[in-house]
This record gives sequence, C-alpha cells and structure tokens, in this order.
Amino acid sequence: MAGAVATDATGGPTSGAPAAERGDLSAWLAVAAGTLGALMATLDISIVNSALPTIQGEIGATGTEGTWVATAYLVAEIVIIPMAAWFERLLGLRTFLLIAAALFTAFSVMCGLADNLTMMIIGRVGQGFTGGAMIPTAQTIIATRLPRSQQPIGIALFGVTAIMGPVIGPLLGGWLTENISWHYAFFINLPICVLLVALLLIGLPHERSHLDRLREADWFGVAGLALGLGGLTVLLEEGQREQWFASELIWWMAGISAIGFAFLITGQLTAKRPVIKLSLLLDRQFGAVALMGIVLGVVLYGTAYVIPQFLAAIAGYNALQAGKIVLLSGIPSLLMMAMVPILLRTIDIRIAVAVGLAIMGGSAVLDSHLTTDSVGGDFIASQLLRGVGQILGMLFLSQAAIQSVPPEDAGDASGLFNAMRNLGGSLALAGIAIIQDQRLWFHTRRIEETLNANAAAVQERIAGMAQMLGGEPAALRLLSQQIQGQALVMTYNDIFTIMGFGTLLVLPLVLFLRPLPKNTSAAAMH
Repeated sequence: MAGAVATDATGGPTSGAPAAERGDLSAWLAVAAGTLGALMATLDISIVNSALPTIQGEIGATGTEGTWVATAYLVAEIVIIPMAAWFERLLGLRTFLLIAAALFTAFSVMCGLADNLTMMIIGRVGQGFTGGAMIPTAQTIIATRLPRSQQPIGIALFGVTAIMGPVIGPLLGGWLTENISWHYAFFINLPICVLLVALLLIGLPHERSHLDRLREADWFGVAGLALGLGGLTVLLEEGQREQWFASELIWWMAGISAIGFAFLITGQLTAKRPVIKLSLLLDRQFGAVALMGIVLGVVLYGTAYVIPQFLAAIAGYNALQAGKIVLLSGIPSLLMMAMVPILLRTIDIRIAVAVGLAIMGGSAVLDSHLTTDSVGGDFIASQLLRGVGQILGMLFLSQAAIQSVPPEDAGDASGLFNAMRNLGGSLALAGIAIIQDQRLWFHTRRIEETLNANAAAVQERIAGMAQMLGGEPAALRLLSQQIQGQALVMTYNDIFTIMGFGTLLVLPLVLFLRPLPKNTSAAAMH
C-alpha cells in the first residue's frame, strides 16, 4: 500500500512526468495498465487454492507439499515488493514493467506445463518475483500520472483490484479446472499479458535507464531477504516431515536463514539506502501496525487456503464449488469500497481496527465448530463477516502504516507493511502444514484409543458393516476411513481456533495507534 503522494512505492523519487491538471488519455491508459498488472498479480496469489487438490494429484505432491505451490509465490512477493522502486529507478518504469510482464508470462507457462512439484515451485517463485513487482508500481503510476484531484478515482480502481483479485482467484481457478483444465489457471495470463504490454507501450513514456546505480545497491539486503526468508520458509514447511533438527536439511536451512538475516542487518548498518528500512519497526505505532499486519495476513491467506481444502476433503466439493464459497468474502468488501472516504473521516482508527480484527477473529472462531456433515453453506456467515473485517482491518491499518512515519518514509512504510502481511500469509501456510500433520496424528490416535476392539459395541458395529460390505476387511477399511475423516475435521477446527484466538490476542495493540489527520484521503491497498 502506498498513499497517493508524490513518492514511489518505497519512498523514493517518483518517476514519469509531472501530472497534468487533468489526466489525458495516455495517463488513464497507464493507470489501466498498472491496475491490470496488479489484478493479474493478486489474482495469481489464490487462483491455485481451489484447484490445488487436482494439481497435487497430477504433479505427484502430498497435501503438505502442496502448500509450497501457494507459499512460494508469497515468499517471492515479500522479497520483491520493497525492491520494486529501486528496479524502477534503475531501468525506468516502462522498461521495468515490460520485463516483469514478459517474465511473468514465461513463468506462468512454466507452471501450466509443470508435471512435477519442483517445476511448479520454480514457476511459482518466478511468478511471485515478477508479479509482485507490478503491485507497488501500479501505485506509483497513479501518484505520478494523475493529478491529485483525479487520484481518488485511480485509488478506488486499485482498491477494487486489490480486494477482488485474491477473492475471484479461487472461483476462476475452480471454473477453469472443472470446465477446461487446471493448466489454464496459468495459461489465462497469456492474453492478459499481451493486453498489458500494449497498454504499457501506449500509456507510459520511455525513460532512460541508470545502470550505474547497480554499484549503490544494498546487495547485502537483497541477498539477506532472499536467503533469510527462503531458508526460514523451507525450515517451517519441511520441519515436520523431516523430524526437525534430526534432519541435515533442516540444519542447512537454519544456517542459511541465519546467514541471510545477518546479511540483512549488515545492509541496514552499511547501506546508504537499505532495500527495506527495518528501523521503522522501532516506532511504537508502526511496530504495532506491522504486528497486526502479520496477523491479518495469517487470517486472510490462511482461511482462503483452508476453506477450499476442507470442502474438497470433507464435503466432496469440486474446485468451482469451493471457489464460489471463497468469493463470498469479496461481496461486502466490494460494497464497502464506496464508503471508504466517509469511513476515514468519521471513524476513529482505533475503533475501526479493533472492530475489524475482532470480526476477523470471530469469523475464524465461528468456523471452528465444523463436523463431517459441514458443507459450503456453513461458511456463508463467516465469509460475509470476514469480508467486513477485511476491509476495516486492511483499510485503516494501511493508513496507519503511512501516517505513523514521516512523509519521506511513507513509501518504505508501505512496502514494509505489505511485506509483513505477506509474511503472515507465508507463516500461516507453513504453520497449517505443521498443525495438520501433528494434530491429524494426535486426533487419530485419541479416537482409536476410545475404540476397544473387545468392546461389545465395537464388535457389533464391525459385524454390521461387514454384513453390508461383504466381509470384515472391507468393514475395517471403512472404519479406518471414518476415523480419519473425524480426525481431519477436528484438525481443521484446531486450525480455525488458532487463527481466531491469535487474532483476538493482538487487539490490545490498537491502543498504540494515533487518530488519523482529519484531511486523510484513501491510500491504495494491496
């Protein structure tokens, strides 16, 4: 998120010509290009969620390995978003976006052609790097190509894109999976990228590159972000399967992560302009906002991932049906976008954030009472509530992130807040994989302990099933499946409970927030 101010996505000098009094056709074409690029990037965060069970089966990935398909994209985004403004200054805005669009298309094709987990993850990492670059640059285009009087229109367009992209993703991915093939969830980016390139060539002027600035780069910070976050994510994702530090791989990942974060700190101390300004976290208000942003990311991305998985595994939903349920949360968010200016002027930020987080946490707790008979209809109320909490939490926290720092640091605050929220999503997906493994085993064993093989009721149950199914082996297999189903539902309930109460625990942090200035205008959101 970056405010519609005369700074780029990380607080650097804006690129492009100064905005005219009224934006001309080329300016609006540039805004359309930026919005389209951001839509494509946000859409691809979640387009695989509802299709993931199908994709896992075809590329030979287990359920826990499948989280990598979503996590890889988020981690790559975390690394690139703070670096986008530097690449923009280095290459020029149009050249940078043309390169990003071309590479995004190539990596999308790689994902669509993937027939194994490794190829899919490489493609998703590439998508995250190149797609993430198109999000803050869209905000830069709005701030530099439109006059201040017309920027609210551009911001509103971007806000709708930022909210609806992740929500429409599962529905679109589900429809393509059920009616054509999951491969087209990635191939659909080809025609979009062709249109994007045309709009960029028409709407943005060419700018001279400044490759000499390569010498000024915070290479320690760049390497630190990639190694630190990459190593930490692998450690969290693979730790449970590898028996944690009994595995040589986990020791290597821990070492790589430690080296990465050491590089990042070195960059903070030595670089003239660090790739990400971590010192902002020392500000009491911004530090509180960043922590709440992490929790917001946990619930946003965690629920969007878990709900389709539950509906596929327990309710037998296909990808399209699951996508429709995920879409519900976007309805109240979209309707409330028109009220953004009024909300900012009339609601105290502390009340708004508290209510938003309480609703988000409450909606997760509401989903923690599922049974093996639960279906999509059981998520309607929680999804609608989640949409309301999402707009309040994202909107006001994004404003607080920018307003809590000096104007010259607004872009850095925006990039760091985005990174924190995406980090929350990455941690959520890694944590879900760990909890799912541990709690599924725990609940399965506990249920089995209650079933005494010599008990009359158990013997009678097995005998009845054997008579219906044609033999005791078939009856025992069915009983095992029923135990697994019950244990899986209890595991999902645990996941929703943790997300819900984890969100409620950070509510006291709203006391560190300061009221927004009375003349605050909406900042763009991602």
